[in-house]
Amino acid sequence: MTHQSEGQLEITLINQLQRLGFERVKIEDEKQLIQNLKIQLEKFNKTEFSESEFTKILNHLNKGDIFQKGKTLKDRFVLTRDDGEEVWISFFNTDKWCQNEYQVTNQITINGKYENRYDVTLLINGLPLVQIELKRRGVEMREAFNQIQRYQKHSFAGTLFEYIQIFVISNGVNTKYFANNPKQSFEQTFFWTDVLNKKITRLEDFTDVFLEKCAVSKMIAEYIVLAEATQIPMVLRPYQYYAVKAILERVKEGNKNGYIWHTTGSGKTLTSFKTSQVLSRFPEVKKVLFVVDRKDLDVQTIKEFNSFSKDSVDGTNNTRQLVKQLKDQNTPIIV
Repeated sequence: MTHQSEGQLEITLINQLQRLGFERVKIEDEKQLIQNLKIQLEKFNKTEFSESEFTKILNHLNKGDIFQKGKTLKDRFVLTRDDGEEVWISFFNTDKWCQNEYQVTNQITINGKYENRYDVTLLINGLPLVQIELKRRGVEMREAFNQIQRYQKHSFAGTLFEYIQIFVISNGVNTKYFANNPKQSFEQTFFWTDVLNKKITRLEDFTDVFLEKCAVSKMIAEYIVLAEATQIPMVLRPYQYYAVKAILERVKEGNKNGYIWHTTGSGKTLTSFKTSQVLSRFPEVKKVLFVVDRKDLDVQTIKEFNSFSKDSVDGTNNTRQLVKQLKDQNTPIIV
């Protein structure tokens, strides 16, 4: 195998991302990152902000921890303009994934507890949402993972890098992804696969299918769950992603039944929750009924669903209550 340095790997990746529609931009530090954010948010929202208006937006974006910022990303902000007018500001298009602004940069230097330089950063509407850490071929990926853990402790806190939704680590030959959860272990990093469960390990192949701008936007919009009980973001594994996708396509395209086969410990409840959540937002779907065959499982399922999204479901154990819930437009999911 031809030796390829970390720097060469970085250049090759950036060139590929440019071909996939990411604009190359040079950002050296946090000050330039914030300046770029203003320009990109103006472009995305089709407006311009005065310095005082942008300060209000920045103050809003700086609130909370990683979990709260995950919510802020997908929500809107009411900006009171200098003339008193109120307007809605969006940070990410969750409905039309491809209609965002895409940039790629590298070697941003952030001064925290220590000075750190990050390898390759994907900016969406000016916010760093995907961070890619590279090691030269032959180096264990665990080193890239440990480096990200050090960044979490030393320089991410209190910066826009807390908006990262997905981390990617690679040595060119092997590539894995994981959610922005500072407490997780290396065992919670995942290979991507195709629909037949064949691993896609090479960085070049992974980039084509996972980091393509519409694909990664869809992953951020639909397949990251903010778990309320643990206050951490969770990203679906490939088989969960394909299971949800298959169910959604079956509902959209026909009236046939189907089944998804999962094993113990494979994340069935998370798959079910994400499917139910997405289905409940379909205009043509009035209700999602989640039916279980044992009372103890019923209680367990409601508890787990509500741990992903508080008060997201209503359980029922009698016909009269069921009819009431079926009529209630504010109850999208019933267990």
